[in-house]
Amino acid sequence: MSWTFDNNLPIYLQIMDKIKLQIISNQLQAGEKLPAVRELAAEAGVNPNTIQRALSDLEKDGFVYSQRTAGRFVTDNHDLILKTRQKLSKEEVEKFINDMIHFGYQKEELPTIVEDYIKGV
Repeated sequence: MSWTFDNNLPIYLQIMDKIKLQIISNQLQAGEKLPAVRELAAEAGVNPNTIQRALSDLEKDGFVYSQRTAGRFVTDNHDLILKTRQKLSKEEVEKFINDMIHFGYQKEELPTIVEDYIKGV
């Protein structure tokens, strides 16, 4: 997995977002064991404390849970996953609509633009 970071945002927040996105998009399955902190840190090229902070915050938010000697696992809270997916989807749609309006389109034109894109026109 490729890890690139935006210098304008704290890295631990970007790591949280990346893992959260993997969870809601089913790249990480409910109950799946996450790699160890040091393994993730080496993969991402960051300090293990940064990974630890991201995972701790994800645990507080309910996206992962710890088992004392076994490590961290992806939540099986499907309601949390679904609500997060819907929330992020809504944010992306709002961003798209605002961008298109900024480009000069009217809201009424947007369904046709989306339909054409889906059809490959």
